[in-house]
Amino acid sequence: MEKFFNNAGPQLPADNYTIDPLRRIKLPELQDLIDQKRYFVLHAPRQTGKTTSLYALMRHFNAGTQYRALYVNIEAGQAHREDLQHAMASICASFISAAGLHLKDSSLGTAYYAWLKESDRGDAMKFCIAHLSSHDNAQPDNPRPLILMIDEIDALIGDTLISVLRQIRAGYADRPGAFPQSVILCGVRDVRDYRIHSSATKEIITGGSAFNIKADSIRLGNFSEAEVNELYQQHTDETGQVFTPEARELVWAYTQGQPWLVNALAYDVTFRMREMRDRSIPITGEIMRQAKERMVLSRATHLDQLIDKLQEPRVYRVIAPMVAGQESMGDIPMDDIEYCIDLGLVRRAVPAKQLVISNDIYREVIPRELTSVAQTNFATTHAPQAWYIDADGTPEGTLNLPRLLTAFQQFYREHSEHWLKGMQYREAGPQLLLQAYLQRIVNGGGRIEREYGLGRGRTDLYIIWPACAEPRQRLVIEIKVKRAKDSLETLIEKGTTQTLEYQQRCAATEAHLVVFDSSSDKSWDDKVYDRALAAGVHLWGC
Repeated sequence: MEKFFNNAGPQLPADNYTIDPLRRIKLPELQDLIDQKRYFVLHAPRQTGKTTSLYALMRHFNAGTQYRALYVNIEAGQAHREDLQHAMASICASFISAAGLHLKDSSLGTAYYAWLKESDRGDAMKFCIAHLSSHDNAQPDNPRPLILMIDEIDALIGDTLISVLRQIRAGYADRPGAFPQSVILCGVRDVRDYRIHSSATKEIITGGSAFNIKADSIRLGNFSEAEVNELYQQHTDETGQVFTPEARELVWAYTQGQPWLVNALAYDVTFRMREMRDRSIPITGEIMRQAKERMVLSRATHLDQLIDKLQEPRVYRVIAPMVAGQESMGDIPMDDIEYCIDLGLVRRAVPAKQLVISNDIYREVIPRELTSVAQTNFATTHAPQAWYIDADGTPEGTLNLPRLLTAFQQFYREHSEHWLKGMQYREAGPQLLLQAYLQRIVNGGGRIEREYGLGRGRTDLYIIWPACAEPRQRLVIEIKVKRAKDSLETLIEKGTTQTLEYQQRCAATEAHLVVFDSSSDKSWDDKVYDRALAAGVHLWGC
């Protein structure tokens, strides 16, 4: 059976196209830390390859003679939250299972249950770690130092997490004979960033104070563009099926190398699309566009987890001004920004280090999700295409965008107060409502590409109609919001220049500038208008 692109769980190199995980985690650097008996953190966003990398590291050391290595996933402790006794029991059960599976060592279970009869369960994990460190099946008289990798550390909360960190710290001085040579804590965030609420002491304890023995923090990054091409080339080498240069360029733009997205897109086009199982058919840019749209609509688990984070206050504080296209973020705590970076939601763009949404797929998913209720409402109150396709004498199959924007003006005038009042992302409400209204274009066979982010002062929409046939209409919409301090004339002048630049960059045939006026002292008759501006830009007031 040929290999396939993996979009579920850790990589299996025998079955999956794989980028060498030891190369990704920079093995020589980790080797130095381990040789120096350091305890450190490996962190990365969900589904980036942390578990795959730890498994590879464990196999690497267990194949040698210098060290033993053990991977343990302690997520089971999460179910018991701050019930310390039961959480420790679950965590220790994970240690016992992992030792039997990976080290072929069944002695821990016997020793643990004997120890429980006479000891306090509070430091049970420390006992398990100490036993494994001093017990080596292969070399009982001269145990090899243990490298312990603890995954999903940040799945734990409160006093359970504090206890785990402090038990590791308590044994640190006994390394490497009676405690691990090196401990690698793995999770989404660096342990120093934890703000842990202790129910026992009724205080906030930082990860740094609970685990002040950490020597370093290593972040597992996305694939580079070269690694994406290397991964896809593995499929070509095995099957003969090629990804065209345009397809590869689009994958990089859509994903920025996020490993799950890279694999999921490729799995879709090489396996789920049955016609593409004919390996003589090349994978083109258009095929990749279709796969991206299916992914956005599918609400895959990876995207669902991402979407769930949008409701968290510290994520909201970062994402809201970005979706609104504001000039600046304001006084946002740096911890909130680092949290969103650790989640993989945003990144610092090179070379300016400007904060941007991590990739095009997330940029597409976020506004769609934030307006899902509005989209459903629009879909049930209007006929799918009848009133904005082939309208007012336009050629057959033509999208009549002015008619659509005219209808939106009326909708916004009548309903915006109600809709905006109920939106969590109210700062970006006008832009999001327009995007929700225009989403019918995608649902009707077109495509919308969005550009927004901090420092832009606007949101740009690029509409392609139809999505998969020629000839196509290419239309751009620039969205700006007039705040109380803004001059409307200056805003329109600046917006016109930006719209023309955007039109030229997209080679669009139509250009529209939509200005939302947030002034409370103006009547709707003064806010709602439309007129032609210089060089073919059409202005719409709302």
